Amino acid sequence: MSGKEKVVHFKYLFADDYNPVYVNGAHGGISPQGEIVVNFYFERRPLPYEETYVFEGTGQPARKTDVQPPDHEENVIRYVSTGVVMNLETAKLFYEWLGEHIVMLEQIRNEGTQR
Repeated sequence: MSGKEKVVHFKYLFADDYNPVYVNGAHGGISPQGEIVVNFYFERRPLPYEETYVFEGTGQPARKTDVQPPDHEENVIRYVSTGVVMNLETAKLFYEWLGEHIVMLEQIRNEGTQR
C-alpha cells in the first residue's frame, strides 16, 4: 500500500424494524428536486370484504350467493410498502450494481438448465 492509499472498513447496521419485503413492480420518476424516486409495490387481486355462502346438510358450502363489493374482481391492489429517493450519481451506481447481478443470476440459471 502506498503512502496515499487509505483503507476504509464499512460496517453495516440494520434498524431493529428491518424487514425485507417482496415486490413485483415499481412506480416513480424524477422529483422536482431532480432526484429519482422509486416506490416499490406488490400487486395482487383484492380480497372481498365479505362473501355469503349457502351450506348444504354436509356442512360444506354449496354455492356463493353474494360478494361485497360486487366489483372487487375488476380491481387490482398495488400495495406500496417502501420507496427510495436517490440522486443521479447513486442511481448510476445502483444501475451498474443491478446490471452486474442480473448477468450473474442469468449465468447461474443457464448453468442450471444445461445440467
